Amino acid sequence: MIQSLIDTMLELSPWFLLGMAVAGLLHGLLPRNFVKRQLRGRFAVVKAVALGVPLPLCSCGVIPAGLGLKRDGASNGASMGFLISTPQTGIDSILVSASFLGWPFALFKVVAAGLTGLLGGLLADRLAEEPSAGGDLGAPDEGGESPVRGLGAMVAHAHDLLASIWRWLVFGVVVSAAINTFLPMGTLGIFAEAGPLWAGVLVLLISLPLYVCATASVPIAAALVANGLPVGAALVFLMAGPATNVATIGAIYRGFGGRQLLLYLGVLIVGSLGFGLLFDLGINPLSVHEHAQGLAHRTWWAAASALFLSALILRLATLELLGVLRARYARGKIEGSIEVGVEGLSCGACERKVEKALLALDGVASVRVTRNPDRAVVVGTAERDRVLEAIGTAGYRALPL
Repeated sequence: MIQSLIDTMLELSPWFLLGMAVAGLLHGLLPRNFVKRQLRGRFAVVKAVALGVPLPLCSCGVIPAGLGLKRDGASNGASMGFLISTPQTGIDSILVSASFLGWPFALFKVVAAGLTGLLGGLLADRLAEEPSAGGDLGAPDEGGESPVRGLGAMVAHAHDLLASIWRWLVFGVVVSAAINTFLPMGTLGIFAEAGPLWAGVLVLLISLPLYVCATASVPIAAALVANGLPVGAALVFLMAGPATNVATIGAIYRGFGGRQLLLYLGVLIVGSLGFGLLFDLGINPLSVHEHAQGLAHRTWWAAASALFLSALILRLATLELLGVLRARYARGKIEGSIEVGVEGLSCGACERKVEKALLALDGVASVRVTRNPDRAVVVGTAERDRVLEAIGTAGYRALPL
């Protein structure tokens, strides 16, 4: 098990760190609000998908971004195309997919994400507008134009990318290592015996309600392929898993309404199954099996990358643990706390954004923001009105519990 963990980290780390660096550069070099300004008018859906495919946003991060686009004036089609295509892939996911499953598979997945996004966006524009079930959610407007951000902002953005998915990255590495260690080779060949269509359907039933990050799910898919899962079914897992989960379904229903939600799910179900079948029938999946079984490139730079990434993850885990302990200590020492519901939380980055806004208030000793239930607990002497105002300023909505 330990050896399998090491091998997976050696394969994953260099490409994930490179993806983080590219994401930071994109964030720094693109003007503020560039994405939002491009998603209006003619060809808005095409531009939304073209911009969304390389962005390293998982399902949890794309929800406030996509719904924020709708709030800021983007069409339903542009917003829906962005929501469908973006979580399926990203520059980090592309590089990691190529490392674990080969470049033909990685590029095919990019094409599949782009085409499903285009189809969903174009169909969404043809549906009649309907009132949303609970109002738009979204990220706050970042303010005025600024040509280029500094190096510090680029590094901070790359770090935020890791901070938003590090738990899922650890989960993916551990599950991948467990599959390689404890699942006998060829066990999943039973899926191949069921045929590519039924194998895809079975994987789809698991993927739809489950949240898996686009990057963190790649090692799991590679381990499953190495153990006999049809490559097309693995593609279904990598398309439907990151793009759908219970939180995403609820947020899209609230932001777009029932008809758009059905369209969203329909495009992803049909698209993932269709592209999975196409890959199995039109491309030789044997090369992917061989690539998935020949991992662990033991180079000095792979080892250095694995150590560096592990150190970053350990730091994030330590900071989170210390934050929990400080909150419990402060709650015991200071009388008085304010507890409010927060609408719009969808990922770890959302939690940290609200925490940062609340910690900036005078008189706040500690803050704990959680999901399920979505709430903020503020310990200290800050006034309740100031707390509600800070949550609104951060781009979210405070609700009574």
